[in-house]
Amino acid sequence: MTKIENENQYRWALNRVEEILPLVADDTPLDNPYSIELDLLSNLVADYSDEHYSIGEPTLIDMLKLRMYEMGLNQLALSKLLGISPSRISEYLSGKKEPTLQQARIISQKLNIDPAIILGI
Repeated sequence: MTKIENENQYRWALNRVEEILPLVADDTPLDNPYSIELDLLSNLVADYSDEHYSIGEPTLIDMLKLRMYEMGLNQLALSKLLGISPSRISEYLSGKKEPTLQQARIISQKLNIDPAIILGI
């Protein structure tokens, strides 16, 4: 098998990886048949997963909503925490506006969000 072609093959490979995993340890020789099979199947499963189940990069909207949920904040509370107007927060959450560099710095520092996500790079 050089590539997983469908969902049935993917499920079979996942099950086989689960069966082999306990049989291979960090000190298992690389030429061990289980080690070889695990390496090959893991790569095939990873390739199929990347192609069919990739979740993509998070957006600023995703991260703001996540942090609001984690911190128990509504838009008004988030606005106060960041020192940014509620209407501007609403625009960020709807995707109508993007933060300025100064606002991006504040969001990054106070909410611990990667600057690359905030700036969309």
